[in-house]
Amino acid sequence: MSGLVNGTNNKIGSTREERLMKARREDIPSPVLEALLRGVVVPAHLLALRRNRTFDRERQRALTRYYVDAGVGGLAVGVYNTQYAIRSVGLYEPVLRLAAETAAAWTRRPLVLIAGVAGRTAQAVAEAQVARSLGYHAALLNVSAFKGASEGEIVVHCRRLAEEMPLVGFYLLPEVGGIRLSQDFWRRFAQIENVVAIKIAAFNRYGTLDVVRGVVEAGAEGRVTLYTGNDDHIVADLLTPFAFHRGNERINVRIKGGLLGHWSFWTRRAVELLDRIHRAIATGLTPLDLLGLDVTITDCNGAIYDAAHDFRGCIPGCHEVLRRQGLFEGTWCLDSAETLSPGQAESINRVYATYPDMNDDIFVRANLNQWFAERRSSVTPTLDVA
Repeated sequence: MSGLVNGTNNKIGSTREERLMKARREDIPSPVLEALLRGVVVPAHLLALRRNRTFDRERQRALTRYYVDAGVGGLAVGVYNTQYAIRSVGLYEPVLRLAAETAAAWTRRPLVLIAGVAGRTAQAVAEAQVARSLGYHAALLNVSAFKGASEGEIVVHCRRLAEEMPLVGFYLLPEVGGIRLSQDFWRRFAQIENVVAIKIAAFNRYGTLDVVRGVVEAGAEGRVTLYTGNDDHIVADLLTPFAFHRGNERINVRIKGGLLGHWSFWTRRAVELLDRIHRAIATGLTPLDLLGLDVTITDCNGAIYDAAHDFRGCIPGCHEVLRRQGLFEGTWCLDSAETLSPGQAESINRVYATYPDMNDDIFVRANLNQWFAERRSSVTPTLDVA
């Protein structure tokens, strides 16, 4: 990371104009960009560890294959659910590389590859450069390192990162380290030409409206695709038409896809859900049972994401589901203190029993051996989970 300097006008290996030419959104392959704009399922990729908390490459590879065969439209790697501590133990590049290489070897479908990028500007630039070198298409920006800084400073940081690769904004809820950001911030962020999407994970309806309204005020609703990260309102986010006025013009905006930790498990069901929502929007007919799924999914998420304990057990909760399915060996995190909360396993038992149609255990059992095989067999993944 030598030679990296903060600031929007400083050189890091090339002129600003040259960096922008390399990073522009048009360089994203057309099928990938079309998928991103249409709205797809993007799970926040989890991290497989052994009991001694070393990287379990075999299970990590199997997990990526699971996501691909479940029908996802992309992968988000190096993000919150992947555990930010991968940076301090030298796993950032290996984890991103393995996901990209595994996906490329497992499918010819175009997948949106999104890399989590964190830290102050020098660190974030270095991570973006690693991600771009590995074939990632966009950077999901976590600006938590700027806690206490002005929104203007954060915008400067974002503009600098946009010179490296296309950006996905990230409104992360403060309960897990995020920063409250105003409507004006999101307006200024959406004005950055190389922003392609924003993930809204404010877990707050007012914060969600701030993002959408900011995009509308920037006149960027046709360029910036909105993705829900609000695990407490997934279905409502995806079904709701957001209507605002810009001058005398009424602007209707939709959240089109999801970049979600909740979709890092039971992923086949997530793909089916988003397909159903897209069909309902296209026909203008929304069945009541589809609306009712908002409550069901939020209840499941509350148990697995450990809402009762302010989300302290959210990552171990996701791991626990994958452990039950046979994809993970245990629930271990890089931080040994990050474990299931008291009563969380019992809460997961409850939602499994209450909502048996929400899991994709049959799909996983049918394909598990193939995901752990040395290479893909000629067998088509079993998709019928009835």
